[in-house]
Amino acid sequence: MLRWRGLEATPGDLGRTVVTVGMYDGVHRGHQELIGTAVARARSTGRPCLLLTFDPHPSEVVRPGSHPAILTSMDRKAELVAGLGVDAMCVLPFTPEFMRMSPETFTHTVLVEHLHVASVVVGENFTYGHRAAGTVATLTQEGRRFGFTVEGVPLANLTTGPDTLTTGEITISSTYIRACVAAGDMAPAARALGRPHRIEGIVVRGDRRGRELGYPTANVESPPYTAVPADGVYAGSLVIRDPRSGATVSSAPAAISVGTNPTFQGSRRTVEAFLLDFEGDLYGEHVGVEFVQRLRPMLAFAGVGELVAAMDRDVADTRAVLGLD
Repeated sequence: MLRWRGLEATPGDLGRTVVTVGMYDGVHRGHQELIGTAVARARSTGRPCLLLTFDPHPSEVVRPGSHPAILTSMDRKAELVAGLGVDAMCVLPFTPEFMRMSPETFTHTVLVEHLHVASVVVGENFTYGHRAAGTVATLTQEGRRFGFTVEGVPLANLTTGPDTLTTGEITISSTYIRACVAAGDMAPAARALGRPHRIEGIVVRGDRRGRELGYPTANVESPPYTAVPADGVYAGSLVIRDPRSGATVSSAPAAISVGTNPTFQGSRRTVEAFLLDFEGDLYGEHVGVEFVQRLRPMLAFAGVGELVAAMDRDVADTRAVLGLD
């Protein structure tokens, strides 16, 4: 998949394109349906499918200090959309100047002049331009003027159960998934995503206390605004990735701790993964931590003996949840 940042870097030989526009944070099941529609339109017309997204999140520019928790890094987003058949991905810097761009200017400058759009596929609630004044209806009108078609795709729904934040029919959204992750509800998050929630980062040196307790952990430092689950202990896995291509090199089941280590009066929130049946040095590795199920809340224990006994149970519970018994 071709990938570039900024309109000026757009390749000159793309030809006319089928464009889908959005943040696509999470690339969840609703996004997957929308992108699948765009890819199908592109294949049927023999044109490349181009995904247009933004960085940073528009909320941070429109309302400074309101940056939402991010479900997928830009590299992970690129990996996921490429797997769905997208041919090219353009990342536009979302600046105050861009925020003030009128819907008409966005259409003409971005879609027509630079991306040579033949067709646009977006969600039915899509808005664009200054103060979100542009809608699917206005884009359709501009499409008639400039010679491109517009398709507004209905939002995807999900029937939730008693183990979720809300029971009944909900619209799949990044906001809903962020709420699930923040509450530590990983099963409903995974159902909406279509896969376990993953955070990414670099393995850094911690206080090495886990090694002293017989449970050496990979201390994963993730970028700012990452959607880290609620404090607690989780069953999941650690994925080792190639830092250049982003491809998965290997993965291993893991018991994952999120929190401040209250038994030792810790104050810094960390994500630490104990890899089951693994030996090796992961310092400096680019990894992903996938969360399958929350096992228990983060607790302060009376002493090291109680903590180690709890860790023994956490590993046994992780094996049971992951079907490793």
